[in-house]
Amino acid sequence: MPEVVIADTSCFISLSRIEGLELLRLVYGSVTTTSMVASEFGRTLPEWVTIADPDDELRIRALSLHVDRGEASAIALALETPGCTIILDDRKGRMVAAALGLLVTGTLGVLVKAKLQGHIPSIKPWLENLRLAGFRSSP
Repeated sequence: MPEVVIADTSCFISLSRIEGLELLRLVYGSVTTTSMVASEFGRTLPEWVTIADPDDELRIRALSLHVDRGEASAIALALETPGCTIILDDRKGRMVAAALGLLVTGTLGVLVKAKLQGHIPSIKPWLENLRLAGFRSSP
């Protein structure tokens, strides 16, 4: 069975800005997100994105003390989904998820995986397009 991949809003926004949302499907087949993340994204998500919400609202509220509500819902869902990978770009969100033992990647990790799987010939133009679209990353 393929791994479950849970995406936060930043990945959807960043990839859609550079016409790269389809890379998520190519790399992972399907992606899961929460209704809160879908609402934050503000556009219709492709049919290969599954919406699922975590059961523990108290956990979401506790996580919301440290990260935004969309990230909190995605992290809470990941905690309820053993063996999943969560896509987060915000440094604080990544730190919280990692501290909770979650496997974390980001939009740049999606690009690396797309390159390794042969879906894109080079990462460099994608990185440049992300930069031009306002995506920030540390060296």
